[in-house]
Amino acid sequence: MHDDRSLVESRLKRVLEERVIPAIYPESVPLRIGIWVAPGEPVPVAEGLAAPRTPIEAGAQWGAPWGTSWLTVSGTVPTAWAGKTVEALIDLGFDKNMPGFQCEGLVYRPDGTPVKGLNPRNQWVRIAAPAVGGEEVLLHVEAASNPVVLDYHPFLPTPLGEKETSGDEPQYRLQRIDLAVFDEDVWNLVQDLEVLGELMLELPEDSGRRYEILRAIERSLDAIDLQDVNGTAAAARSQLLGVLSVPATASAHRLSAVGHAHIDSAWLWPLRETVRKVARTTANMTALLDDEPDFVYTMSQAAQYEFVKVHRPEVYDRVKKAVAAGRFVPTGGMWVESDTNMPGSEAMARQFVHGKRFFLDEFGIENDEVWLPDTFGFAGGLPQIIKAAGSKWLLTQKISWSQINKFPHHTFLWEGIDGTRIFTHFPPIDTYNCSMHGREIAHAARNFKDKGVARHSMAPTGWGDGGGGTTREMIAKAARMRDLEGSAKVVWEKPADFFAKAEAEYANPPVWVGELYLELHRATLTSQAKTKQGNRRSEHLLHEAELWAATAAVRTGHAYPYEALDRIWKTVLLHQFHDILPGSSIAWVHREAEATYAVVAAELDTIIDAAQRALAGDPASGDVIVFNAAPHTRGGVAPGAGSRASVGSAGCSLSTRDDGGFVLDNGLIRVTVDQRGLVTSVYDIAAGRESLAPRQPGNLLQLHPDFPNMWDAWDVDKFYRNTVTDLTDADEVTITLDTDEAVAVRVDRSFGSSKAVQTLTLTAGAKRLDIETEVDWHETEKFLKLAFPLDIHTERYASETQFGHLYRPTHTNTSWEHAKFEACNHRFLHFDEPGWGVALVNDSTYGHDVTRTVREDHGTTTTVRASLLRAPRFPDPETDQGTHRFRHALVPGAGVGDAVREGCAINLPERRMPGDTEVAPLVGMDNDAVIVSAVKLADDKSGDVVVRVYEARGGRAETRLTAGFPHAGVAICDLLERRAADSEGPELVADGAIRLKLRPFELVTLRFTRRSTGA
Repeated sequence: MHDDRSLVESRLKRVLEERVIPAIYPESVPLRIGIWVAPGEPVPVAEGLAAPRTPIEAGAQWGAPWGTSWLTVSGTVPTAWAGKTVEALIDLGFDKNMPGFQCEGLVYRPDGTPVKGLNPRNQWVRIAAPAVGGEEVLLHVEAASNPVVLDYHPFLPTPLGEKETSGDEPQYRLQRIDLAVFDEDVWNLVQDLEVLGELMLELPEDSGRRYEILRAIERSLDAIDLQDVNGTAAAARSQLLGVLSVPATASAHRLSAVGHAHIDSAWLWPLRETVRKVARTTANMTALLDDEPDFVYTMSQAAQYEFVKVHRPEVYDRVKKAVAAGRFVPTGGMWVESDTNMPGSEAMARQFVHGKRFFLDEFGIENDEVWLPDTFGFAGGLPQIIKAAGSKWLLTQKISWSQINKFPHHTFLWEGIDGTRIFTHFPPIDTYNCSMHGREIAHAARNFKDKGVARHSMAPTGWGDGGGGTTREMIAKAARMRDLEGSAKVVWEKPADFFAKAEAEYANPPVWVGELYLELHRATLTSQAKTKQGNRRSEHLLHEAELWAATAAVRTGHAYPYEALDRIWKTVLLHQFHDILPGSSIAWVHREAEATYAVVAAELDTIIDAAQRALAGDPASGDVIVFNAAPHTRGGVAPGAGSRASVGSAGCSLSTRDDGGFVLDNGLIRVTVDQRGLVTSVYDIAAGRESLAPRQPGNLLQLHPDFPNMWDAWDVDKFYRNTVTDLTDADEVTITLDTDEAVAVRVDRSFGSSKAVQTLTLTAGAKRLDIETEVDWHETEKFLKLAFPLDIHTERYASETQFGHLYRPTHTNTSWEHAKFEACNHRFLHFDEPGWGVALVNDSTYGHDVTRTVREDHGTTTTVRASLLRAPRFPDPETDQGTHRFRHALVPGAGVGDAVREGCAINLPERRMPGDTEVAPLVGMDNDAVIVSAVKLADDKSGDVVVRVYEARGGRAETRLTAGFPHAGVAICDLLERRAADSEGPELVADGAIRLKLRPFELVTLRFTRRSTGA
């Protein structure tokens, strides 16, 4: 037989596109259209429905960027259509290739009841089935003219990301606004032909099954009268029944599909638009659930449920009913799908506390699975947090985006820094926006790396990013692939059901130890510095607010601000979403974030001030109480305590060098600053050890060009290192402070269109060099680093992460190590040789790089560079322009415990309050290796005291923990403050104290039942 495959394949493509698909709606009449443009921001639904309309016609332009237009479409069902299925087709000017990235709409009935969302892949609204001739049709559409920020030529700088710069020219043109007959036979023929045609192309060219499908398609096409598609569709379908009914082989891959619409809580749209995106999508999906009995839909992000609850309660009622029926499935158990690299320990824990509690309170549901398909890599501390929250499974997709190394597993155990293991799945379909295309299904089966020992994988199915969700076409395709030879078996399934089956079939999955590093989007650790600083500051202010408010409540009966702290935590957690905190959203998002963080800081400062005022005693006494929120004693003040201010240490000196530089000395370290403002020596006096490499200055600002191949705000490509400018020229180097208590030198520099001012300070009694850097930044597509070449030989270094630290290599022996050329740290980095080390601590930066070289003297230089600023132009063309302040400290002679201590101290500065009352800590411990992460009152308002601690040095630790208040007992709890089912409780010792024995990096949450709850 002659091979005519390509002939039939081409015929199928043309007949489908030009004849069959257009015949789905064989008859139509135009609808009348009226429009009202809302001034400014979106208006309440009642106002939009009642506003006067101006007539407009299909083909008219509408929609200024970020505007809202209310459309009314009306008409009459023709008498001849009685008994037929009738739908309204509303095309707002959609581009079918941009679902979620352009205009969208939500359809309402005249009484304000939401019907469904409109988007490029979902333009229909069911009117009647069967229709009644003469029936009047009246619908309202809240149409959002969101601009196309990410266009066909991506990453071009655009002013569209900020309302004030986006202009007022119409962005869209109304297309088809019709009432039409829907021919279900033709629609089903389209699904049949697409499923078989797509499957055929994925089968081997010499496969008998491929030719069977080819001939069936050919017979079906022969049966279609191209001048009467509607009249011949049933006959054409009958030719396909045979090949559609052949069951899959017993060994076929099992694909668990779940409806999904990955909705970014902010990205190329502001938070306020996400509220409406969620409403549109949930309205769509609850309607689809009513029509499709096998369909299961899942949505994560408790914050998005709250959006609907608050802003669209009528849609939320439908969601709650679908959840109760088990069809609409809350998943993930987090407040948002957050970044997991940068959030601090407590913030990462609270993502689960607030997310899981919302699902429990609203639906009585507790998730076992964590749902993070799009997060940009996963910190090594996360498995322990997942387990402590009561969850046990993790799903993600993003690691498939890695540039260099293909991850070796799709289903595996992920082991965190403390040894906790979490059953993890990466869907081999390699997308979280599956459309049920045959190419995707075949790829999942071929790509699955655990063949032979497992056969289940997952397919999150539906249009995402900007929402939209699953379509009826996807459901129809899945139905045809439920048991179809040549295809994976597709079944709709809840995530928990998938995980239970996958875990049961895979007795000994492989283990991956340590962080799940994404070899992409590394620049998200630096972009939008003020967003990152706002997050870091908010996290530590929340720590202080809870600590001092709890202390004041227990000690004085001061009212604990439960509601305020709950609300503020949710605000901070929302802004940790994986396109806000990483700095990859439009200008509007980051402008609002900066303003929000300022409000958060002011409110938390007020809470802290009120609590300390209640604790400090008489403000007219003339004394000052120093409050220490850090987890280590400093200045004689215990952790969590307040004590009268003591006289500061003395012993600093500053001398001028012959070359114009300076020497700063406090008896612990001696720092040499040359005439260029560069640090040429940081000498540990007691150890007799130099920190910096010979003839290589520290405190060196370095500037690189930064124009990645794509994903500007997200990516930094390694070739940026090929060109570097050392900023060694100083405008001025001057003494700014010279006392016995502290000495400081100021360095002014100019470069490009920017300026930098650095203050180098040495304080009496402190074994660290403090460096404050202020940059007035006006560069474009540049990357600013702060470098310290250390005279240390080490193959690895420690980087703080949640509830501990992890180690990364300083070398690049393998492609996996080579790929980690930019990585994340929290408050410290630590480098050491046996017996001596150096720490670099910070108050607001995350990105860094570490390189090593061997010098001519055979010594090793390990250079650490903190990433300060970038200047990408997409999606925010003004990224980071303006003034920024950073604080770092170099700590010579530091062990990892010193790194922990100084990292905490720089982020939790002392506070001073007039008063005369010594404040004892609520909890005390006798081992500095054990860190208090949180002290607070229990969320249930019982008055119980909750204390969270963890081992911070990576070793075994035993500590005696003393409660400074009467209590009736203590229990070990999970993160939600519930008694842990597998815990016998801590060992009790005398005077109400307890003894804790902790594994390396183990975290423990304790709940003390107070004898008297007080206020």
